[in-house]
Amino acid sequence: MSKLATSYDHIRDNPRFQALVSRRNRHAYGLTALMIAVYFTYILLIAFRPQWLAMPLANGMVTPWGIVLGLAIIVLTVGVTSFYVWRANHEFDREAGEIRKDSLR
Repeated sequence: MSKLATSYDHIRDNPRFQALVSRRNRHAYGLTALMIAVYFTYILLIAFRPQWLAMPLANGMVTPWGIVLGLAIIVLTVGVTSFYVWRANHEFDREAGEIRKDSLR
Protein backbone atom coordinates (compact mmCIF):
# COMPACT_ATOMS: atom_id res chain seq x y z
CA MET A 1 0.00 0.00 0.00
CA SER A 2 1.30 3.44 -0.82
CA LYS A 3 2.19 6.02 1.80
CA LEU A 4 -0.58 8.31 0.52
CA ALA A 5 -3.26 5.62 0.90
CA THR A 6 -1.99 4.88 4.41
CA SER A 7 -2.21 8.60 5.28
CA TYR A 8 -5.82 8.77 4.06
CA ASP A 9 -6.74 5.70 6.10
CA HIS A 10 -5.03 7.15 9.15
CA ILE A 11 -6.91 10.44 8.81
CA ARG A 12 -10.25 8.74 8.12
CA ASP A 13 -9.88 6.54 11.23
CA ASN A 14 -8.96 9.51 13.45
CA PRO A 15 -11.73 10.14 16.04
CA ARG A 16 -11.20 13.92 15.79
CA PHE A 17 -11.76 13.74 12.03
CA GLN A 18 -14.92 11.66 12.46
CA ALA A 19 -16.22 14.17 15.03
CA LEU A 20 -15.40 17.04 12.66
CA VAL A 21 -17.27 15.39 9.79
CA SER A 22 -20.24 14.74 12.06
CA ARG A 23 -20.33 18.37 13.28
CA ARG A 24 -19.95 19.73 9.76
CA ASN A 25 -22.75 17.49 8.46
CA ARG A 26 -25.10 18.46 11.33
CA HIS A 27 -24.39 22.12 10.59
CA ALA A 28 -25.00 21.74 6.85
CA TYR A 29 -28.15 19.62 7.29
CA GLY A 30 -29.54 22.06 9.85
CA LEU A 31 -29.09 25.03 7.54
CA THR A 32 -30.52 23.03 4.65
CA ALA A 33 -33.60 22.12 6.71
CA LEU A 34 -34.05 25.78 7.65
CA MET A 35 -33.98 26.91 4.03
CA ILE A 36 -36.28 24.12 2.86
CA ALA A 37 -38.78 25.08 5.56
CA VAL A 38 -38.62 28.76 4.57
CA TYR A 39 -39.02 28.05 0.84
CA PHE A 40 -41.88 25.59 1.32
CA THR A 41 -43.67 27.94 3.71
CA TYR A 42 -43.48 30.69 1.10
CA ILE A 43 -44.74 28.37 -1.65
CA LEU A 44 -47.57 27.14 0.59
CA LEU A 45 -48.54 30.75 1.29
CA ILE A 46 -48.61 31.42 -2.45
CA ALA A 47 -50.77 28.33 -3.01
CA PHE A 48 -53.22 28.58 -0.12
CA ARG A 49 -53.22 32.21 1.11
CA PRO A 50 -52.39 34.40 -1.88
CA GLN A 51 -54.62 37.15 -0.49
CA TRP A 52 -52.22 37.58 2.46
CA LEU A 53 -49.29 38.06 0.10
CA ALA A 54 -51.29 40.42 -2.11
CA MET A 55 -52.10 42.83 0.73
CA PRO A 56 -50.24 46.14 0.39
CA LEU A 57 -47.70 47.09 3.03
CA ALA A 58 -49.83 50.06 4.08
CA ASN A 59 -52.89 51.94 2.85
CA GLY A 60 -52.14 53.75 -0.38
CA MET A 61 -49.02 51.69 -1.15
CA VAL A 62 -48.72 49.48 -4.19
CA THR A 63 -46.01 47.10 -2.96
CA PRO A 64 -47.51 43.87 -1.55
CA TRP A 65 -46.19 41.76 1.34
CA GLY A 66 -45.36 38.96 -1.12
CA ILE A 67 -42.59 41.04 -2.69
CA VAL A 68 -41.14 41.92 0.71
CA LEU A 69 -41.19 38.27 1.84
CA GLY A 70 -39.64 37.13 -1.43
CA LEU A 71 -36.80 39.63 -1.06
CA ALA A 72 -36.39 38.63 2.60
CA ILE A 73 -35.96 35.00 1.52
CA ILE A 74 -33.24 36.04 -0.93
CA VAL A 75 -31.46 38.01 1.81
CA LEU A 76 -31.83 35.06 4.21
CA THR A 77 -30.35 32.73 1.60
CA VAL A 78 -27.31 34.97 1.16
CA GLY A 79 -26.95 35.26 4.94
CA VAL A 80 -27.17 31.51 5.54
CA THR A 81 -24.68 30.84 2.76
CA SER A 82 -22.29 33.46 4.15
CA PHE A 83 -22.61 31.98 7.64
CA TYR A 84 -21.82 28.48 6.34
CA VAL A 85 -18.81 29.71 4.35
CA TRP A 86 -17.52 31.73 7.32
CA ARG A 87 -17.82 28.78 9.68
CA ALA A 88 -16.27 26.40 7.15
CA ASN A 89 -13.30 28.70 6.58
CA HIS A 90 -12.70 29.63 10.22
CA GLU A 91 -13.58 26.47 12.10
CA PHE A 92 -13.88 23.38 9.93
CA ASP A 93 -10.91 24.06 7.64
CA ARG A 94 -8.66 25.06 10.56
CA GLU A 95 -9.48 21.89 12.46
CA ALA A 96 -9.10 19.74 9.35
CA GLY A 97 -5.63 21.24 8.82
CA GLU A 98 -4.65 20.43 12.40
CA ILE A 99 -5.87 16.85 12.00
CA ARG A 100 -3.96 16.53 8.73
CA LYS A 101 -0.75 17.81 10.33
CA ASP A 102 -1.12 15.48 13.31
CA SER A 103 -1.82 12.50 11.07
CA LEU A 104 1.21 13.07 8.82
CA ARG A 105 3.71 13.03 11.68
